[in-house]
Amino acid sequence: MKLDFGEILKATNAEILKSEDSNNLFEFSTDTRTIKAGDIYIPLKGESFDGSNFIEKAIDSGAKGYFTSDKTKIYNKAAFILYVEDTKEAYLQLANFYKNKIKPYTIAITGSSGKTTVKEMMYSVFKNAGNTVKSVLNHNNEIGLCQTLSSLENDTKYLIVEMGMRGLGEIELLSKYAQPDIAVIVNVGSAHIGRLGSLLNIAKAKFEITKYLNPKGILISHRNELIEQINDKTHQTVYFSLEDKNLEIKEMTSKSCRFEYKNQEYKLNVGGEHNIQNALSVIEAGLFAGLTSDIIAKGLEEFAPIEKRWDIKEVKGFKIINDSYNSNPESVKAALKTFLLYTEAPKSVVLGDMGELGLNEEEYHSETGKFLEQFECDYVLTIGELAKHIKPINKKTFHFDNKKDLVDFIKKNLPKGSNILLKASRFMKFEEIIEELDK
Repeated sequence: MKLDFGEILKATNAEILKSEDSNNLFEFSTDTRTIKAGDIYIPLKGESFDGSNFIEKAIDSGAKGYFTSDKTKIYNKAAFILYVEDTKEAYLQLANFYKNKIKPYTIAITGSSGKTTVKEMMYSVFKNAGNTVKSVLNHNNEIGLCQTLSSLENDTKYLIVEMGMRGLGEIELLSKYAQPDIAVIVNVGSAHIGRLGSLLNIAKAKFEITKYLNPKGILISHRNELIEQINDKTHQTVYFSLEDKNLEIKEMTSKSCRFEYKNQEYKLNVGGEHNIQNALSVIEAGLFAGLTSDIIAKGLEEFAPIEKRWDIKEVKGFKIINDSYNSNPESVKAALKTFLLYTEAPKSVVLGDMGELGLNEEEYHSETGKFLEQFECDYVLTIGELAKHIKPINKKTFHFDNKKDLVDFIKKNLPKGSNILLKASRFMKFEEIIEELDK
């Protein structure tokens, strides 16, 4: 992102505390460790850090000037100093100003689970229709949005942004500065219910994505009764679901699937009904944006899951499916259903804690155990304080206090060639199970 001094002032309405040598195009940095000569430093403040403490370091490292929300923070070596009430808001304003210069067609994505997968699917499709920029990894908060908007190129045609939240009002803020043309709600589930208190509040938080949606744009949402209830019909809406009469699943395995939707056949090189449901949102977005069915089909077939999301690898003779980036009651059931229905025996599952489920967290884990009872499975192995409540009847279930003991059990008791699903929330660090198994 490069802006001249006049554009910076126009975007932020900053007060000039000092101004020398401002005739240039400037880039921006929030990190003194990566700052470049001539950058403008934006000191951000968080719960455990205050970037304003590093203003002198930023200037001494080559920054030309800086923003400040404290008029006493004057470092005279800077060529210019700009005062704003909130440096994070200034960063958002600059990113939005730059985005509006480039004018990319913008797709915003949120959901309780699967939003990163949908973002990657969306990118796999839209990149075949023009230069496309997407949110990096899961950088889906305000700072991540700024970084994504800042990375736009002059010929960027499509922009795909992922929007996460931990409370009400956060997605509305992201929508304000992203100003999407298409808003996608992947699903509404119980992730973060511990913070928001109810599924209705979660639905309201997700629906905030429409607050600054282009009036001529579209909301593409999983058919959910809560979303349908709060949808004010301000924008055109398309609902998608596995129950859609236009959908026919032709073939399903744990590694791929083939389906027909609206008289067009599509293939995914990843299994699971939930991934077909994800793909429906991508198809609807592509069609609304004017992409052909052939381009959409090509992109979906080219899609490959990213690390820790249905990541399949062979380790010491065991076939591991690592789906441990995120876990909540809905996503764990979708993963278990796909794995246990469409994977060849022998097959076992390793389950860990699901986070941020509030007062009913033990009950959610217990329900997972009951859900498992309907499937054939060799072993159910659990680890974690909450996962110990996963106790399916008539299943060989074992709980472990540490990953080493769990891995020792796998090596001694599971036959070589076993398929093993790993599923837990990110904080459980299930990649360490693979590392221990590979020793």
